[in-house]
Formats: sequence, structure tokens, C-alpha cells
Amino acid sequence: MRHRSVADLMTPGAVAVQLGTAFGEIARLLDEYDISAVPVVDGAGRTLGVVSEADLLRRHIDRTPSNTAASLMTSPAVVARPQWSAIRAARVMEEKGVKRLPVVDEEGLLIGVLSRGDLVQLFLRRDRAIQEEILEDVLTRTLNVPPSAVTVEVSDGTVTLSGTLARRSLVVVAVRLCESVDGVVEVINRLTYETDDRAALKDRTPIEPPEPV
Repeated sequence: MRHRSVADLMTPGAVAVQLGTAFGEIARLLDEYDISAVPVVDGAGRTLGVVSEADLLRRHIDRTPSNTAASLMTSPAVVARPQWSAIRAARVMEEKGVKRLPVVDEEGLLIGVLSRGDLVQLFLRRDRAIQEEILEDVLTRTLNVPPSAVTVEVSDGTVTLSGTLARRSLVVVAVRLCESVDGVVEVINRLTYETDDRAALKDRTPIEPPEPV
């Protein structure tokens, strides 16, 4: 299975400002491009910080003399790498409380921006694409399950699995893998199994390491 990465979802060629960009110009850019924050870069294009709507409002409320990106920005910027998974980027957004992540390369150069709206694209995958990935990648290639053994139905991102697998433990693995497929909202498990092997696995005596000599 291949999860879509930040590079797949980001908006390339991000709007950015320089350290000396004035308050009014930043506010105009946020309004013109309908964005909530803008990266601040140096002359080489390296990301130094971010100016958000919250930063502009803070300056307005506190009546501070800050009037350029250099004094308004939050630094260092919370950034993402293009090779990150979308899930990792979403977790960073949640943990840091930000709506947009500048995407930078190994040298810190700005190459794009990932927004919450971009991440929503994960849940707009066509049902047919989700179904094909589950049948071909999850069941056939990963679990070596014959396509005829399981019926996969997908409706608005909700996956329903029905059929019979050889072992109970395989049912658990199949459900977890399907839940991790991009675009899946929920998995309804109607699978049955021929053998309950979970009790046997639980009762296995662990091999103890040899005593030191």
C-alpha cells in the first residue's frame, strides 16, 4: 500500500513574504489568496517563520509597534517535509494548533504549503479507487487472500467486508489494514473465519533468553 505523501497533496509555489514586508501588505495577501497564514523567507528562499491571522490580530489588539514580517512572525516555523505521510502532517497540525504547514526541502527552502483543506482531499477519493486498493494491495498482495474469499463494498468512504477467511487473526489484520487505506472513513466488519487461532497464539509460552554464563 502506498499512502499519499505531503508532496502529493501540497500546493506548490506558495505565497510568501520577505522579512521587510509591511503589515498592510501581509493583510492584503491573506485576503487576496484567502489563506490564514503566509511563510516568511529570506533572500535565498529559506523559511524563517510564519505570519498568521492571529499574529496580525495580536499586533492590532496589543497596539505594538510591530509593522513588518520580521517582527510579526512566529519563529521558527512549524514545517513539513515533502516525504512525510499525510497522517504525520495532520498530527503535527493538531499538536501545534496550526492550519497550514510550509513544506521545505532538506536545505530549508520553501517548496509548497500544506493546508487542512489539502488533507481533506484524502477523504474525497473515489469509492472505486478505495475498493481496488483494498482488493489488490491489502487482500491479494499483502495478505495473499484469494479475491473470491472476500467481498468489498465501498460507499462514501465506508468499507464493508464480508466473506470467510482461514483464521480469526487474519480477520483482525485485514480490518486494521483496510482502516489505514487513504480515504477510508469506517470499516464495517462482517467477516467470518474457519479457525479461531487467537487462543492458541495467546497460550504460547515465550522463549526465555539463556541465562548469562
